Amino acid sequence: MRNLILGLTAFAVLSDGTVVKSPQFLRRAERKLRRVQRAYARKAKGSRNKEKSRVRLARTHARVANRRANFHHQMSTRIVRENQAVYVEDLCVIGLARARLAKSVHDAGWAAFTRMLEYKSVRYGRVFRKIGRFEPTSQRCSTCGVTDGPKPLHIRQWTCAACGTVLDRDLNAAKNIVALGRRETQNACGGDVRREKDSAIASEAGTLRGAA
Repeated sequence: MRNLILGLTAFAVLSDGTVVKSPQFLRRAERKLRRVQRAYARKAKGSRNKEKSRVRLARTHARVANRRANFHHQMSTRIVRENQAVYVEDLCVIGLARARLAKSVHDAGWAAFTRMLEYKSVRYGRVFRKIGRFEPTSQRCSTCGVTDGPKPLHIRQWTCAACGTVLDRDLNAAKNIVALGRRETQNACGGDVRREKDSAIASEAGTLRGAA
């Protein structure tokens, strides 16, 4: 049973302490995309060179999207294969995409990744739940349960004033989401229900066609 917290510094932090680094496919391809975009803009409208440049630009964008989707498929298949239950926080992606970190939010592709986790969990008999976005998962100590209020994003670690535990922001939130997810599952099912474990097929973690 595992929970994951999605973020920008790391793509995901799992409740067992595993940190999945963010591949940042769009950020890494920005220089090439700018060069191809400039070349496209300089071509004469309606010319054959303009069309060739348009195709090249489209292929560059598609390559980034395919690499991101392939990463999402590999990671979601691995998580579903290794766990009986998966809990994630219901992030307001649309709202975050309007902020100053919009490019990083789009580059991470949280919404698509969460959808993959959900349909694969259903397919292979896992429990999948989204935890409400208004739960104070980053404000509550996962050790003693005391809530000590919101903290600026730059604070990544702090000490709980009640019990003295040193808390990592993302790992603490992940543990809180696990506790909330288990509670909701028990309330919905009338007890802790374990489903029969199946293996996710390896082909779902394969490279997408057209990925380079």
